[in-house]
Formats: sequence, structure tokens, C-alpha cells
Amino acid sequence: MPHATAATPSSGHRPRWWTELPLIAVVYGLYSTGRLLVHENIPAAVENGLAILRLEKALHLNAEHPLNRLLTGNPALGIPADFAYASLHYLVTPAVLVWIFRRRTAVYRAARTWLMTSTLLGLVGFTLMPTCPPRLLDAHHGFVDTMAQYSAYGWWGAGASAPRGLSGMTNQYAAMPSLHVGWAVWCGVLLWRHGRHPLVRAAGIAYPLVTVFVVMGTANHYFLDAVAGAAVMAVGALLTRPFMRIADRVKDRVRAVFARVPASRTPTGSTIVSDGCKTSAGERIPGRRTASADSSDARTRSAVEASDDAPAAAR
Repeated sequence: MPHATAATPSSGHRPRWWTELPLIAVVYGLYSTGRLLVHENIPAAVENGLAILRLEKALHLNAEHPLNRLLTGNPALGIPADFAYASLHYLVTPAVLVWIFRRRTAVYRAARTWLMTSTLLGLVGFTLMPTCPPRLLDAHHGFVDTMAQYSAYGWWGAGASAPRGLSGMTNQYAAMPSLHVGWAVWCGVLLWRHGRHPLVRAAGIAYPLVTVFVVMGTANHYFLDAVAGAAVMAVGALLTRPFMRIADRVKDRVRAVFARVPASRTPTGSTIVSDGCKTSAGERIPGRRTASADSSDARTRSAVEASDDAPAAAR
């Protein structure tokens, strides 16, 4: 993903937080609403989940079962993993976005566009391929829902990672692709590429790997869901620059439209402020004379008469 976070010369000013926050909120709101509105075709979702499981077994990629047994048999691992699944993507992703905004302004716009584009691509995946996660398959498939097993320790309910009583506010069959993994890959790439401290760069490697372990061990995603999440981020990275160019063209056209709107003009008659009301000598206000104005006029007339008499005397 070499070009997703490159500096863009077209962004000629530092982004403003009061414009960025509404934009991010609108995009995330559209994503959340679209995810909820996607029709939950449960039979198709179950079939898709089983098809993924069969494919993984054929390819010897079925690591979900041993990881799930590890977390269900060890609460010291299972409970932190559930907390990580329910919260980290809501905390780490905004934290990295704010860090990029404050410390790496030149790449912020590309990073934000990459994240938004990939998230919307994930929504397309949920729509085209509803997928039942392993934890919701019939028990004879061998998976245990760790979120339900350890629900007494957290704020989530037995139905989903959402808070208790709000499981109906989430689409539990939106498992393909895994945006938990996708967002973690986004965070990892940014931390690795733009972090200066070795610990920050190490976190950029560890966070996506830990996320893959968590989503599989808690039986919320298959391994191929995680692969699809990373693939969505790769496609989003490739689309980032084209989308930014389109956005720049749209902004240029909007500015051109506003530039053609005629500005308010002053009256085209007279350019004189008094607009024809002339003030004669000695008048402060047109048409109104003062005593001092009369005396100054008298002195002016006396001076003129004296100058007229002087040549006569000389003759």
C-alpha cells in the first residue's frame, strides 16, 4: 500500500478539525446505517459461513477451532480477548487518526480518505455476501461464543459485542470482510510508516496480528474474513488517489460556480458621496449656513474688493 498515505500537493491548507469531525461522523453514520439496513438473509449467511469453513479445511487453514478452544478454556486469555474485540477498534483507530492529524499533517488527508474508502467497500461486501460468524453456527460445528461465555465480565450481551440490550442494533451477519482486521491493518501501516520511535513501529506490527488472533479465537470471524479485510484495505489504498482527484475536481467546480455569482454592486449613478449635494465655502452641512460661515464670507468679499481697488489706485 505504498501510495495511500503519500502527501498530496493538491491539499494546499491544513485540515480543520471543525470540518473533519462532521465529515467523519457523516461517513461513519452512513456506514452504520447501511450495515443495519442490509437485509439479514440468515439461510444464505449460514450457507456462506459453512462454505468458508469447508474451504479453509480443504486448504488446511482452519485455525479457528484450536484458537477458540484456547480462549474458552483459559479465562485469563478469553476475557481480555473479548474486551479487545469489543473496544479496541473504537479506541485505536480514532487515536491513530488524531495522531496523524496532529503530527503528520501532510499525509492526513490521504490516510482519512483511505480509511473511509475501505470502510465503504466493506459495506459492499456485507451486502453482497452476508456471512454467519463461527459463534453463531450450530453447536455441533464445535465453536463456543466467548462473548456469551464471558458476558458477565463486560458490558456486552450474549447476542453480540454491542452493549447489553442493544444486540438488535447491529448486524451480526456482517462478518465478511472483517473490518476489525481491516482497520487494524490501516493503523499498523500508518504506525509503521510514520512512527519514529521503535516501540511505535513495533506496535504497528503487533496490533494487526493481535487483532487476527482475537477475532478468530473469539469465534467472531473466519481466517478468510481476516484475509478479506486486509484485501479491502489494499483496494482502498489503490483507490485513494483517484478519489482524492475526483474530490478536488468537484471542489474546483463548486468554487467556480460561486465565483461566477455577481457580487453586490454600488449604485452606478454618481461616484460623489454627496450625490449632487454640493457644499459651498463655509458650509458644514449642505444648505445650512452658520454665523461663522457668514463672517468668513464677509471677510472673503472684503479681500476681493480690496484687491479690485488696488489697481485703480495705482492708476
